[in-house]
Amino acid sequence: MHEEGSIVLFKFPQTDHGIGKLRPALIVRKLPGKFDDWLICMISSQLHHCQPSFDEMINSEDNDFIQSGLKLPSVIRLTRLAVVEQNLLLGKLGEIDTERLLRLKTNLCQWIKDKN
Repeated sequence: MHEEGSIVLFKFPQTDHGIGKLRPALIVRKLPGKFDDWLICMISSQLHHCQPSFDEMINSEDNDFIQSGLKLPSVIRLTRLAVVEQNLLLGKLGEIDTERLLRLKTNLCQWIKDKN
């Protein structure tokens, strides 16, 4: 069973419909309804992709870095979201702390509510 805040592996598709590769992804939230669908976001070690005040960096000095299971400093990319069936989420690498998850959810909600 997967949980919010868990970091799992997922074969993220390319935005140009090219073949994706297996990457870490953060489980943001289970979608409501009878289907076992989850909102996830990509995690990348390509730090230059970070959108300040929206995405979030996780660095080796952070309290939850070791428990995340990530090998390198990374960016949790809210700019790369997907909704996927639970059975497509592979293996749990680790998890982020609840404060970080709440910040990410707040950033996402604020962006949706903003008119700009």
